[in-house]
Amino acid sequence: MTDFAARVLDWFEHHGRKDLPWQHDRSRYRVWVSEVMLQQTQVATVIGYFERFMARFPDVVTLADAPTDDVLALWSGLGYYARARNLHAAAREVRDVHGGVFPGDFDAVVALPGVGRSTAGAILSLADDARHAILDGNVKRVLARHETIEGWPGRTAVLNSLWQAAECYTPSQRVADYTQAMMDLGATLCTRRAPGCEACPVRTTCRARAAGRIDDLPGRKPRREKPRRRARMLVYRNASGALLFARRPPTGIWGGLWSFPEQPDGEPRPEGLPASEAAPQLLAGFVHKFTHFDLEILPELYDVATTAEGVAEADQRWVQPAELAALGVPRPVERILESLESPQSLLQESS
Repeated sequence: MTDFAARVLDWFEHHGRKDLPWQHDRSRYRVWVSEVMLQQTQVATVIGYFERFMARFPDVVTLADAPTDDVLALWSGLGYYARARNLHAAAREVRDVHGGVFPGDFDAVVALPGVGRSTAGAILSLADDARHAILDGNVKRVLARHETIEGWPGRTAVLNSLWQAAECYTPSQRVADYTQAMMDLGATLCTRRAPGCEACPVRTTCRARAAGRIDDLPGRKPRREKPRRRARMLVYRNASGALLFARRPPTGIWGGLWSFPEQPDGEPRPEGLPASEAAPQLLAGFVHKFTHFDLEILPELYDVATTAEGVAEADQRWVQPAELAALGVPRPVERILESLESPQSLLQESS
């Protein structure tokens, strides 16, 4: 075992996180779900989602057999919905190809939808104590600073150097503890801003600390100004209080979720929507930020006289407010729903 790994493990004994929900009754399935949820999301946010997900889908076959809407509903608000779609697709592959048993072979795991090299390594090291290196965002930061690996980790050459370091330091024993320790070290001490270097177990060999370059590493992604798009969300409410929802395409933003019919700025209103004699009420607009662009959302409320629940399009449905909890809806839709309960949200009546 390297001295680096020994120091990290000693620190973990005294300071590591050992009581997270997915650390109890540990299995490949539970670790896998937690690792997918933790991508792009903080631990504090994930805990509640994980516990609700496990209560509804206690094993991989239950998840595989579930309707897509059930999966997306429990993911609603967690963001990055491609993760949920891939998780569901991977569960079905485990059911159909691996007999319902989550595989223990690295190549089989990394071949599952949405599972990359680092996630596969984390699943097998944490669940089976098998020797596989990981390289999530926290571990990249620790190693980039300790080894002074220059450049943005999104570049192939930089990533390869980080993987070499990760493979070098991963021990052959206590791999599960080491894997958790490295994630904890990056999350709690070796943070992006104001890292706690004085408490770090590898501070004496950290090259970035010795050179006074902690803030420089890892290298930042080259900045590009994000484009802004505009879209109108058409909120139809009928006489019984039901709202009209449309399922989004399976790919793209909010893929497979239920949202209000949308009219991209400058494009004609979609066909198959109910007629409204009254002018729409304009609700407060807002900006929703994605990784690669910002979306300015302009909601319009249409009250229609009909009480009929039938719709013209197959991927549309009228939904009563009490039924919304069973649907997967994106956060901007939740925000509009909240605004409907507040009279102050109405800006003006269009002319």
